[in-house]
Amino acid sequence: MEVSSINVESQRDTKFALPVDSEHKATVFPLFSFAKPHMRAFHLSWVSFFACFVSTFAAPPLLPVIRDNLSLTATDIGNAGIASVSGAVFARVAMGTACDLFGPRLASACLCLLTAPAMYCFAVANSAVSFLLVRFFVGFSLATFVSTQFWMSSMFSPRVVGSANGVAAGWGNLGGGATQLIMPLVFVLIRDIGAVKFTAWRIAFFIPALFQTLSAFAVVLFGQDMPDGNFHKLEKAGEKAKDKFSKVFYHGVTNYRAWIFALTYGYCFGVELTIDNIIAEYFYDRFNLKLHSAGLIAASFGLANFFSRPGGGIFSDMMARKFGMRGRLWALWIVQTLGGVFCIILGVVSSLWASIFVMILFSIFVQAACGLTFGVVPFVSRRSLGLIFFKGSKYSKETGITLMGVMIIACTIPIMFIYFPQWGGMFCGPSSKKEATEEHYYKAEWSEEEQSQGYHLQSMNENS
Repeated sequence: MEVSSINVESQRDTKFALPVDSEHKATVFPLFSFAKPHMRAFHLSWVSFFACFVSTFAAPPLLPVIRDNLSLTATDIGNAGIASVSGAVFARVAMGTACDLFGPRLASACLCLLTAPAMYCFAVANSAVSFLLVRFFVGFSLATFVSTQFWMSSMFSPRVVGSANGVAAGWGNLGGGATQLIMPLVFVLIRDIGAVKFTAWRIAFFIPALFQTLSAFAVVLFGQDMPDGNFHKLEKAGEKAKDKFSKVFYHGVTNYRAWIFALTYGYCFGVELTIDNIIAEYFYDRFNLKLHSAGLIAASFGLANFFSRPGGGIFSDMMARKFGMRGRLWALWIVQTLGGVFCIILGVVSSLWASIFVMILFSIFVQAACGLTFGVVPFVSRRSLGLIFFKGSKYSKETGITLMGVMIIACTIPIMFIYFPQWGGMFCGPSSKKEATEEHYYKAEWSEEEQSQGYHLQSMNENS
């Protein structure tokens, strides 16, 4: 079972509106509360992540218009979609380290403000190259996912962190579905006011750009890194050890569990982003639908995040309470494998209604798997937590979707090899060795010199 060697009961601290543990992390997760600082951080994080998702996937629902204006080929569109996701991959590496060193609040706000200007550049894109570059730089904003998960893991105790991570990420990912509805409506409104369609789509991008900018300022003004204050204040007061980049990076990349989760989650979430990029155009072209109709169908894929990813996090916490870490791992493997199966079927079915039905099932399972993943990730490493959170075809879209499903199943297999000495793995129980304790596992991330100065205590005092 997941019980810390230092187990402190929940307590009501007069400084906080919610019950907290020994690290002042909330032990409850009242979803619709705005209690400071825990629930305020939750709402700020998912709203800013939502804004970034809207921005990153604002282009796909308008592609039928944009491709005519810029004379884009299928290869140009595919490359731009890859570029938007590639930007996020590179940014997540830096974002994880930034969260570890400077805190999730500044890391998130700075990235939003740095990428918002790229959204305004859609208005002047005049070629395939400029369109690709704008999508690439806007895609960097998706790295706010890292700060969202880091922030939740800093604010909520392990007994509810799966739920907090799942809901924050799920509601943020809603932006991928919401933008499928928002952008066609904004485009039609601007066009009906009097703008020609090749001008209307350019103006439409100012709406998500402004939303992203405002969300960044809200995070800076109203957010707080940790229950007891911001990183800089705590480090200055000596209440938090200032870590070194080299050691944070070392402990992150040398933990094999981090690499397995990078593979399984990276591919699973990568497929989700790919579907966000192509699904509207897929239904528009394959079933000869109107732009608005294709957008409505495509929106259902992203909107499933409202309950599916949070459901994955909640399910992970439920399994942990009953079966410990082994329950979390089994739940992740089963759900993500089923997501791969439905992805395969989606590429095979040929009728409109069957495609919609299978797409919804696929979205539920693949997004729930993402929530389940981050019910486990906070336990991999506490010192390098932020770092662990990173991570033109010859085929038709139908074949490509089927092959992605096959790869999801293949990339889920390594979960079987994840083993925690203190908790066990999918097929083995915890080790019987004396040193197989939670305290020993997390203490090993700190050198003897650092332990003598008490730096390791910030890992030891967290309840699991």
